[in-house]
Amino acid sequence: MKWPEDHEHQDLRSGVRQVCSNFPGAYWRGLEPDTYPTEFITAITQAGFLGALIPEQYGGGGATLTEASVILEEISASGGNPAACHAQMYVMGTVLRHGSAEQKQQYLPEIAAGRLRLQAFGVTEPGAGSETTRIQTRAEQIPEGWRINGQKIWTSRALYSDLMLLLARTTPYEECEKPTEGLSTFLIDMRKVEGITIKPIKTMINHSTTEVFFDNVVIPADALIGEAGKGFRYILDGMNAERILIAAECIGDGRYLLEKAVGYANERIIFDRQIGSNQGVQFPLAKAYAQLRAADLVRFDAAAKYDAGKSCASEANMAKLLASEASWAAANAAMDTHGGFGFAVEYDIERKFRETRLYQVAPINNNLVLAYLGQHVLGLPKSY
Repeated sequence: MKWPEDHEHQDLRSGVRQVCSNFPGAYWRGLEPDTYPTEFITAITQAGFLGALIPEQYGGGGATLTEASVILEEISASGGNPAACHAQMYVMGTVLRHGSAEQKQQYLPEIAAGRLRLQAFGVTEPGAGSETTRIQTRAEQIPEGWRINGQKIWTSRALYSDLMLLLARTTPYEECEKPTEGLSTFLIDMRKVEGITIKPIKTMINHSTTEVFFDNVVIPADALIGEAGKGFRYILDGMNAERILIAAECIGDGRYLLEKAVGYANERIIFDRQIGSNQGVQFPLAKAYAQLRAADLVRFDAAAKYDAGKSCASEANMAKLLASEASWAAANAAMDTHGGFGFAVEYDIERKFRETRLYQVAPINNNLVLAYLGQHVLGLPKSY
């Protein structure tokens, strides 16, 4: 399968693929259903890729979001699962843009060196879902700092992370003029506090996801990122970065699935000819390829705007929408191409099929992306 050469990032792509070559499909299959990829994370950190977005002055790679997206794309395209990498990358944007100089100096060198992990993002709650402004987790200011009570869900890798970026209400919803006010962001060192309970959630994919309970958790005053009450605006930066990075993962998944499917379609002989000569096999693969190429262009457009400090919400949302749909099209085409063998674990099609299905609904449901575009881009009435 031909994929356009990316001369600008060729060395970066080669470096990532070299690390990933030591972690073939058998490695990822061996982690099922819920084992954390410790060896892979260690290798990708030591190679400098997990700390890519951390500025060089703190020991990181000083990469752009565009370059970070290429890293995640190549991990996916190699057959790996970059879920344990992407959270640290998009959470980093909130810390870099809004964290204090002291917070950066304290944590970033340790994260870059791999001595600390920042892979947990505590936002979603059972009673709020996508309506983030309705979260109930409360942070109350006390002489010692802040006292936190509440619950988060779908907080992936909380069991394997030292630090958590947490969104909590510091002013009740009813007392705010706007729903987005009264929310604050905290960087919590989970090693140094008591009252946090983490419970794993078994899922169809290996994302090490959990629900987290906060019972009178006391954190120091300097755990607050930026100003109290401004946290929703701070995490929007992280959410735009998240959507761009997830889009890149989806594109990598699609590339992997198409490469496997095209190879199989060229090799498999039925009725004395390659099954790839049948239009029923060939056309879905060709269409998925076209979808992936289009999504890829939007991904790079969104990332370029983010790196330039420009508004990129619509582009980031469109990139995630288009890439998730394209990767899902590639997954279905690959499954159909392989037939019964697509369900065999050793072919890795069913694993990638499961992994890429997630992105239809997370980190934001595609229907909410459409609602955003309808209201904020097309100027239509609010639909929810």
